[in-house]
Amino acid sequence: MNNSEQLYKAISERILILDGAMGTMIQRYNFTEEDYRGERFKDWESPLKGNNDLLSLTQPEAIEEIHRKYLLAGADIIETNTFSGTTIAMADYHMEDLVYELNYESAKIAKKVCDEFTAQNPEKPRFVAGSIGPTNRTASLSPDVNDPGYRAITFDGLRIAYKQQAEALLDGGSDILLVETIFDTLNAKAALFAIDEIQDERNIEIPIMVSGTITDASGRTLSGQTAEAFLISVSHLNLLSVGFNCALGAKQLTPYLEAISSQSDFGISAYPNAGLPNAFGQYDESAEQMAEQVKEYLEKGLINIIGGCCGTTPDHIKAIADLAKNYKPRKINQSNNLTV
Repeated sequence: MNNSEQLYKAISERILILDGAMGTMIQRYNFTEEDYRGERFKDWESPLKGNNDLLSLTQPEAIEEIHRKYLLAGADIIETNTFSGTTIAMADYHMEDLVYELNYESAKIAKKVCDEFTAQNPEKPRFVAGSIGPTNRTASLSPDVNDPGYRAITFDGLRIAYKQQAEALLDGGSDILLVETIFDTLNAKAALFAIDEIQDERNIEIPIMVSGTITDASGRTLSGQTAEAFLISVSHLNLLSVGFNCALGAKQLTPYLEAISSQSDFGISAYPNAGLPNAFGQYDESAEQMAEQVKEYLEKGLINIIGGCCGTTPDHIKAIADLAKNYKPRKINQSNNLTV
């Protein structure tokens, strides 16, 4: 049985656990500018502190350790350390030329740890989700209030950047491609277009997860779509799952998961923040508090994949995993999924 077959078998049998926040865990290391640079980039012309994706090259042991902690906590799927791994986002650090290597090495690190855990317990295979973030540009909105027609990026520019990232993530060993934290569905469509091109060119079927972000109590994405409209906009491809992450805590996310769960034949994913940030931008919700809120998803049969976003740690994931194993996954119309 290949990895895709194992993945679809697993999602039909149980609720799969996604890992928690990479950034939250990286913060615990208190890395300095010198740590980010390492020996290789010690003379780089611009500041590099904050470029978390770079740590896959300069502090790979730390990234591996974070992945291992999430797998020990019960994660079935771990995300690569590549949230900003496009030429568009890496332009801030003048590191566009490193994009392929960053994604390839990040996927390789995650794959190595997953393979270790799968070998120890073949009944619980672990999977790598190649993380594809939204970039720091938006194709639908103007960054200039005085020129509403202006765009800082084109659809084709996004497509090219996403394609390079996706190819490197696959080459490094990703089992899934996760287009996540989508605030502008047009950006996501460019990523999905690029992934579909790769499927055609390589004659493969890639399990794809799509995760949008509802930015506030309006119940809409930043580019103005409701949960249902977002679902319709991305349902043209055969997806492993569609869902939401970030911006909101578990409790606030419930109505939007209900809205898409009843309308979709794909798996439904959710990885909310550990509550809403406090005045200092910190997340205070404990593992137990978050698990208690996630319980509503499970009791209502809303989800197939559950994890955590900002502020979540291995403790949060363990609490969620311990709870989720007592519940059945939401029923998926398998005929609409990857043919295995």
